[in-house]
Amino acid sequence: MKKFEIIEKRTLASGIVLMRVYAPRVAQSARAGQFLIVIVDEKSERIPLTICDFDAEQGIITIVTQSIGASTVRIVNMEVGECFHNFVGPLGHPSELLEFSDEALSSQNIVFVAGGLGAAPIYPQVKYLSDRGVQPHVILGAKSADFLILESEFRALTPNVHVATDDGSKGFHGLVTNLLKNLSDGGEKFTLAIAIGPMIMMKFVALMTKELGIKTIVSLNTMMVDGTGMCGACRVTVAGKTRFACVEGPEFDGHEVDFDEALRRGGMYRTIEARKMEREAENHRCKIGQ
Repeated sequence: MKKFEIIEKRTLASGIVLMRVYAPRVAQSARAGQFLIVIVDEKSERIPLTICDFDAEQGIITIVTQSIGASTVRIVNMEVGECFHNFVGPLGHPSELLEFSDEALSSQNIVFVAGGLGAAPIYPQVKYLSDRGVQPHVILGAKSADFLILESEFRALTPNVHVATDDGSKGFHGLVTNLLKNLSDGGEKFTLAIAIGPMIMMKFVALMTKELGIKTIVSLNTMMVDGTGMCGACRVTVAGKTRFACVEGPEFDGHEVDFDEALRRGGMYRTIEARKMEREAENHRCKIGQ
């Protein structure tokens, strides 16, 4: 196998693909909760992606990508046998769970809340707990059953998997926050919540868990751009102080994050990405007959 070669590609949902990439040095050092920088070719921009899984013995890193911008569309369109120009990592701090002793973990009642693509960075953390005999609760949310990802993989790790879809096409009909509230009202005394997904989802999960008195960790990986802290795009206010998600995170105390500020900045970058997609479409438009 060649360095950074795609050895497996699987479609999880429309516009969402899972890839297993040969990157032995990254795989040997990777920890749950970390991310990496992917570069398609020498002229491409740096794309931060969270690590979905890793196998140190085989030298394999698993990533999940959704085609939401010009660069991620290029990644999703790559095929088995092709190689990334670069695959840098692991970056960021590992999950806080790795700091707990096995005894401490077994005393916790942990719930993971994943919105959409957030299931990918949650998977290695649930796997880490499963390897230690801990069976956390996992709430998987999506707009419909067609966009649920990694459900069977999670069910292989823990029996406590709950599904919520916006349209009611599978599992609980409604938002992940409502399902979380139902589980708490039903007698589950959660001691720790880990939420990863769209910023707006994490905001409302954090508001609910604060009301319920549950310590909450969120991952701000969606804010990252260059992954080094140099661009400043991932700066966020946490407990009144400016922090950088890529070098000081990506995990933070969800009850201390200024989500409103983060949402405003995210809206600005979506506008920039939309303009870039328009330019890409124009560059590829057929010019015959013009």
